[in-house]
Amino acid sequence: MPHEILLVDDHKIMRDGIKAILNLHEDFHVSGEAEDGLEAVQLCRRLQPAIVLIDINLPKLNGIEATAEILRYCPETKVIVLSMYDDEDSVVSAVRSGARGFVLKHSSDNNDLIEALRSVAKGGLYFSPEVSNQLMDRMRRGDLEDKRVPKVLQGLSPREVQVLRLVAEGKTSKEIAVLLNLGLQTIRGYRKTMMKKLGVGNIAGLTQLALSAGLTRLQQTPAEPAE
Repeated sequence: MPHEILLVDDHKIMRDGIKAILNLHEDFHVSGEAEDGLEAVQLCRRLQPAIVLIDINLPKLNGIEATAEILRYCPETKVIVLSMYDDEDSVVSAVRSGARGFVLKHSSDNNDLIEALRSVAKGGLYFSPEVSNQLMDRMRRGDLEDKRVPKVLQGLSPREVQVLRLVAEGKTSKEIAVLLNLGLQTIRGYRKTMMKKLGVGNIAGLTQLALSAGLTRLQQTPAEPAE
């Protein structure tokens, strides 16, 4: 039986290229495709694929956030992150989210992807050679802190950071609840907890703090979102 693969990338041409590579190998079968992080989580829950190949830069939920959500609902699924970039922080973020592999998109050797899939399918780990040395250096230094999360926000849990980013992008509690498949009261609870942790008194304060910390690239005047 071939390993079922879910492809997640917001560029169809990239998905088509990866699918063409996988079609050459009988031990893999693409059972689904998604073009954003939220769709990836939803499809994964329905299809229960063996492996998810996911880009980092995705709409709605980025690849790191989506990976954490996928593993929350589908703990048996293994995730390999795809990226155009080999920076240390992206690799560390992928590892922290639970990814079993990290493969560079621009690798000239298609065997890199196939080796990653086969290694992860067997329960192993795989990191493209260009990034594995960087990860080992960080591990030797004892420095696996996720620098993508600003220091002022590092007291928050990954889920709270995820909710805060959506708040800063102007999403209401109801919209966030739908996006993350959580209850409305749960989202309101996260908001109250974040305000207490960060020492702000309202949603406008949360939004301003998130923007000033560079959590979102949106530049907007903070406003109190409607419930």
